[in-house]
Amino acid sequence: MQVKVLLFASVAEKAGVRKIQLDLERGDRVCDVRDRLLRAYPQLSPHVPTLMYALDEEYVREDALVPDGATLALIPPVSGG
Repeated sequence: MQVKVLLFASVAEKAGVRKIQLDLERGDRVCDVRDRLLRAYPQLSPHVPTLMYALDEEYVREDALVPDGATLALIPPVSGG
């Protein structure tokens, strides 16, 4: 089982990648996938308090279950003018 993780803006810059495939375990929630990603990219830790999450293009909370084959987006706050 796998999940595709998309990183945007400053999170992608810090990680040095925009797309990552991660193994998924049955019952994983968004926060479990995020924490697994943080073990591989600890430099992303400062972003966690302000991240938003989208699962298959719908905003979700960090306790949402992640189905096999899903796409999870980690979205930092974005400012604009």
